[in-house]
Formats: sequence, structure tokens, C-alpha cells
Amino acid sequence: MKSALLVIDVQRALFNADEPPFEAKAVVERINSLSARANSAGVPIFIIQHEANAGPLLRESSGWQLADGLQTRHTDIFIGKRTPDSFLNTGLHQKLQALDVQRVILCGYASEFCVDTTCRSAAAHGYSVCIASDAHTTHDKPHATGSSIRIHENSTLPNITSFGVPIVAVGSADIKFAA
Repeated sequence: MKSALLVIDVQRALFNADEPPFEAKAVVERINSLSARANSAGVPIFIIQHEANAGPLLRESSGWQLADGLQTRHTDIFIGKRTPDSFLNTGLHQKLQALDVQRVILCGYASEFCVDTTCRSAAAHGYSVCIASDAHTTHDKPHATGSSIRIHENSTLPNITSFGVPIVAVGSADIKFAA
């Protein structure tokens, strides 16, 4: 089954803030390890960046740029998005289809928003989904910590069976890549 790695919203305004998200530095390191292994296996890597008309994620602004330490390659495919859904009005589905991808591996920010929504949308589009369970993150919220939100997403999303494709949460070191 051909795979693609989707790196979602690992951007300066989100990761290099005065209060970074849960395990921000470790998450970037895990994403770098995933992308290096994906690249070695010839697996396409999509770098998805949220962009807004104003504010810290204004396209081309400093905050919109990729987070410090995130490694990319000239072969990576860059996609801009304007909603939590990496598929909505982005061309991602068409690009994945053109590459004959059947499984997507998700990592990045924010666990309960863009990672969750992209997971559900990928499954709705018929892709098997693997969530890198330790390579997505979010900020603490008044009702829950970033850690507990990650645990919740890793526990909840794999229980969704109505899309008819598997959704699994696997530690980043245990994810296997096949081109």
C-alpha cells in the first residue's frame, strides 16, 4: 500500500511562541526522523501550512514560515490551507490520487483541530490513516493539557470505523514506510 507523510502546520507562530505546544521540540525531532525515513523509502512528503489573510499566520509572514528545526527537502510538496481540513480546497486529494497513495501518515499541529479534522477527511476520502501518536501536539487548554488532548485523540480516532478504512495510532519509531 503506497503511503504519503502529511506534516501539518509545523509553523513558527505555533511552535516558536513564548509558550510552545506540548513537547514541541521533541515533536519536531520525531517529525524529522519520520520524514528522513519516508524520504529514504521514496515516500512522498507533504508539508501543509495554514495561511490566513491577517494575523500571525499571514502567508509569507515570519509566523507562517516553518518552525525552527523542521527539516524539509526540495522534493517535498508544499500545500497551503485555510481551514483545519488539509483536503478542503487545497488539491491534496488530487495530488495523492496522482501518486496512487492509499495510506496517509499524519503528524503536526494541532491534535484536536487540524490533525483530527484531516484524519477524518482522509478517511472520508478513502485513505487508510496512521496517526504518528507521539508526533502531533497542541497547546494546553483551560479544560485539558496538551498531553491529555494527544492521548484523547490517539484513543478516539482509531475507534472510528464508519468510514470503512482503518485508522490507527502508532508511535513514530514504529511506523514502517513502503513506497
